[in-house]
Amino acid sequence: MKWIDLRSDTVTKPTDSMRRAMAQADVGDDVYGEDPTVNLLEKTTAKMTGMEAGLFCTSGTQSNLLALMAHCNRGDEYIVGQLAHTYRYEGGGAAVLGSIQPQPLDLEPDGTLDLEKVARFIKPDDFHFAKTRLLCLENTQGGKVLPMDYLEQARTFVNTHNLLLHLDGARVFNAAVKSNVDVQKITRHFDTVSCCLSKGLGAPVGSVLCGPKNFIQTARRWRKVLGGGMRQAGILAAAGLHALEHHVNRLGQDHENAQRLATGLSQINGIDLNPGGVQTNILFADIKGDISKLYQHLRAERILIDPSNHLRLVTHLDIDRQDIEHTIGAFHSFY
Repeated sequence: MKWIDLRSDTVTKPTDSMRRAMAQADVGDDVYGEDPTVNLLEKTTAKMTGMEAGLFCTSGTQSNLLALMAHCNRGDEYIVGQLAHTYRYEGGGAAVLGSIQPQPLDLEPDGTLDLEKVARFIKPDDFHFAKTRLLCLENTQGGKVLPMDYLEQARTFVNTHNLLLHLDGARVFNAAVKSNVDVQKITRHFDTVSCCLSKGLGAPVGSVLCGPKNFIQTARRWRKVLGGGMRQAGILAAAGLHALEHHVNRLGQDHENAQRLATGLSQINGIDLNPGGVQTNILFADIKGDISKLYQHLRAERILIDPSNHLRLVTHLDIDRQDIEHTIGAFHSFY
């Protein structure tokens, strides 16, 4: 029996067809700009998101950091959600390496930032303050899809306040599939976007940062400074290309599996979970009892969860409906 790993959608293994694409990839030295597969991945992702150019990065953390450093100078500020990945889970890179000040604000229940509140935290043009330069949003945020009308409002807002707008689109394709729109309908509102390949899309590594050509040139320079110059990276880029071609439309299956899992768990006494709040492939729940004991029980059933105080389960490419039913049954047997 296989292991059912619900800790994250980063745990997927490359499919057989993805491995073949990697093995057959045409490669060159990407630092010289000579890897044809990397070049194709960058052009493909840029076209999909409606941007001029793309930059293949080792991770979403790197691509977001490059975006912040290319948008902002030392002493500038970016406004971001308190629980957003770019602020909370990326090692403080913007401050540590870019000398960029974060201004975190509490997120609304739907994953948005209240734009009226954002306006109050834009610093005046005064040498006592950092210069507010950038607004960062995340889509999806905790599995929630930002409303389409909110994205339009955010674009109007940054234009009014002379700010730039970056999207941490780690799961932007999940958002597009859930909203039943082409991903450009989301990304067109942003100056730049980071698209992760190694989460729901199932590639083993990588993200692509997309934006204007001159911006990408600046980001490419920063990537080299940060040690991100890769050589025959087409082997990795081939996995990303395969993911974009074959693994976007199937994301709906992950959303359906998450919904089924949420419905099944919500019927268990001891688990507080609202299935209606699950939009894509991530669900959260509050549980009664010792989660470490639950962790050990599920592990005995070959199910992996993150043993933190707040239950977070993520469906992905390597999870099918049979795995979902087995997991629901294992939770029932514990409670």
